[in-house]
Amino acid sequence: MTKAAQPTFGAIVEEGDVGTPLILVCEHASNTIPAAWGDLGLSAEARVAHIAWDPGALDLARGMARALGACLVHAPVSRLVYDLNRSPDHPGAMPVRSEVFDIPGNAGLQAPARLARTRAVYQAFHDDLHGVVAGRLAVGVVPVMVTVHSFTPVWHGTQRQVEFGVIHDADPDLALGIVAAAAGSGLRVALNQPYAAADGVTHTLRLHAGPYGLRNAMLEVRNDLIATPDAAATMALRIAPMIARAMALTPAQVA
Repeated sequence: MTKAAQPTFGAIVEEGDVGTPLILVCEHASNTIPAAWGDLGLSAEARVAHIAWDPGALDLARGMARALGACLVHAPVSRLVYDLNRSPDHPGAMPVRSEVFDIPGNAGLQAPARLARTRAVYQAFHDDLHGVVAGRLAVGVVPVMVTVHSFTPVWHGTQRQVEFGVIHDADPDLALGIVAAAAGSGLRVALNQPYAAADGVTHTLRLHAGPYGLRNAMLEVRNDLIATPDAAATMALRIAPMIARAMALTPAQVA
């Protein structure tokens, strides 16, 4: 008897305008836990909490994609099944605890189960994203990659004052340009806040932008500012021009 193939959960790709270099990526777009993994032993409260996804991030990314004609690549699976912005050897790839929640379905995972998840979710998603990057390069379009996330207003009891964080990895060019373009926006903007590359949050950029020398940045928006579709759409229209202006700057102009 032939063993049934395990389903895979690759990226959802929403193509933008032909020839537009910007690729927006939303790795934590969904809190869906496919039937193959049950409910991971989580309560209904935990399954809709920030630990399971980045609330508002997909609506924000879609709004920016529409405004900029960008391609949007997003995940169909909760980061508690596999966090697509973590490498396969990272403890947070299939976390056993996140914030104040235990993840029973991730406790004691043996090597075969970890490998199966990695192939079904991580490899499928990143193969699809690489295909988008390679396709543009093949036709002479040099991509610019921006990942889109949201963060909680309070972290371990401490109120976060930052509203819009822009994070960079090895190449700060685009991130610096976005921060400069955000001046006068009315948003409390900070570079490398509330996270930085040292926290291990730039895996997607390292995997897809770094090897090709593509300009890139990671965006973090406080999730109380994008808590509804209308709020996310409004925020997208505020941030989209900042990205456009930053993309138009040369490294010398940023400096």
